Order: sequence, then structure tokens, then C-alpha cells
Amino acid sequence: MTAEANEVARTINNINDLSNLNLKLYGWYIQNGHARNQNDMKTVQALMEHDLVKNTGDSFYEKVYLYQCYVWYAYIKLDFLIYYRYCQKWVDVFEQYPKMIETETAMYVKGMHNLMSAHFNLLNHEKLASSIRKFKHFAQTELVQDNDNNRIVTYVYLYTAVINLHFLEGAFHKGIKMVPFLEEMLVKYGRYLDRHRVMVFYYKIACLYFGSGDNSKAIDYLNRIINQKDDLRTDLQCYSRLLHLIAHYELGNYNLLEYLIKSVYRYMAKMENLSKVEEEMFSFLRRAFKFNEKTIKPEFEKLLNKLKKYQHNRLEARAFAYLDVISWLESKISGIHVEDVIRKKYLRERMQKV
Repeated sequence: MTAEANEVARTINNINDLSNLNLKLYGWYIQNGHARNQNDMKTVQALMEHDLVKNTGDSFYEKVYLYQCYVWYAYIKLDFLIYYRYCQKWVDVFEQYPKMIETETAMYVKGMHNLMSAHFNLLNHEKLASSIRKFKHFAQTELVQDNDNNRIVTYVYLYTAVINLHFLEGAFHKGIKMVPFLEEMLVKYGRYLDRHRVMVFYYKIACLYFGSGDNSKAIDYLNRIINQKDDLRTDLQCYSRLLHLIAHYELGNYNLLEYLIKSVYRYMAKMENLSKVEEEMFSFLRRAFKFNEKTIKPEFEKLLNKLKKYQHNRLEARAFAYLDVISWLESKISGIHVEDVIRKKYLRERMQKV
């Protein structure tokens, strides 16, 4: 009996410690977003260098909290493959303990959300579409429909995943048709949604409009983020400002652009958010409105070649995760819409898999 009591006490302590570590990692992400530099990498790595992580038991809660810790750790570091593996483990543990889906519905929903996000980050159209179908079916169950909190959170994550699928497929105009409904949902359930989730929705809606070529509407939604005084997700706030600059450039607002470039550069430098990709983007935008239609194309090509060198650099990857600047540059060079560039890539990949 003493041995059993000690084992129970050890399990409970592990669960509490893992839960606290999970909250620390998630809290770090909500505050800072993805790792910006080696110091950020070392900070989150230090949190994970704990004997507890290496000596976890086999109970449901020990497993699920451990997997969550690795999910946030990998996501912060932009290691999307490891992120995907532990998201899958997170969902799989619920398959092993199916009764826990009813007991810990919100935890299961968040696991599915992260798994769908992992498919999006790995550009896996088929698995994302398959997971969305599975999640839609789950959304119609009594477990979700009979509980306000479960229903709201499930639909928020479902629509986020659907928007992400539109991004991958280059179906921005199709995604825009969802916006009135999303706006209605944000108003109706606003008190149930945290500021971070609303901010992410605004950014994704802005990207839908930008991808479709409606830069004015993109600016409207980006302003909702920029005008907030929150200290949440400084990385997302920085990329909102960078996309804001590009949208104004697309509209030909060059007089305003010169002022905005200085303002945004100061903001991002203050946040220690300037990577080599952003430095190159700022350098280009400072000079861009000085070129005419004939001389600007070689400049776009130069910038594209420079940025492609950073695509596989872990610390630079966050720039491409937030803003598909590569597709934007390819659209400027080829003279077609961003939506068409991404759609062609998507169709080409599908043909290669057939």
C-alpha cells in the first residue's frame, strides 16, 4: 500500500509539474511568438532541460501534458516536423483513451487544432483537408453542440483551418466569402474569445484580402491589429505592420510609405524583431518607389534571389510562415495576381502526386 501511495503521489506531482511547464511555454509563445534569435532559442531550451521531461510516466495526463510541452517547444523554434509529430501524439493519446474526449473536450479540440496547423505549416493539403472533414464531423456531435464553450472553440478552430486550406490552395476569393460570417461570429461570441485569438483572425482575414488583390480591405483589418495597444504576440504585430507597408506599396501610396517605413522599422527594431529577411524587405521598400515599371522588375528579381537563400534558415523561417513574400515577389515578376501564383503551385503539386 505504501508503494502504491508513493506511485500515486509521484504521478500527481509529475502531472502538476508538466502542466506548469506547458503553461510556461505557451505563455512565452503568447507573449513573444516564435523564436527571434539564439537567445530566444536558449531560453525555451532551458525550460525543456528538465529531468521531469525525461522521466515521465505512462498515465493519460502525464502523456498529454508532455506532448503539449514538446508541441509548444517545437512550434516556438519553428521546427514544424517535430511540431507535427507531437501534435499527432497529442491526438493519438485521446484515441487510446476515447472516454477522455468527453472528460477533456477542450484539450482534445486544441490538439486537433494544432494538428491541423501542423499540416498547414508543412504544406500538406491532403492531410489538412482530411483532418478538417474529421473535425467537421466532430463539431456536429452532441458533445460539442450541447455545450456553448465547446461549440464556440470548436468552430473558431474549424474556420481557422478552413482559411488555412484556402491559403494553401490559392482560393482567396473563396475564403473572402466567409468573412461576413466570421465578423458576425466575432461580434456574437466576442466575450468568449481571448484577444490573441481575435488578433489571429484579423491577420488571417487581412491575408485573404491581400492575396485576392484587395489591398484596401487588407489594410482595414491590419489597422485593427496595429491600433491595439496589447503586448501580445509582438511577432504578429510586427508582421501586420510589414504587410501593411506592402499593401500601401501596392496601392501606390508612396508619400505615406516613406513615413511608415521609418515608423515600422523603429517599432520592429525596438521589439528586437528584425531578421535578415525583414532587413532586405525594408531596404527594398525604401528604394522601390524610385523605380519605374521598366526598372522595378530586375529589383524584384534581385530581392527574390536574396530571400530564397533564407528559406531553410530556422531563424528566418518565421518571416515566410507569416507572410508568403516569395509568392508576392513571383507575382510582381510574372505580372499575375498572388492568388494565381499560389494556385498554380498548388495545382502543379497535385499533378506531381498523381
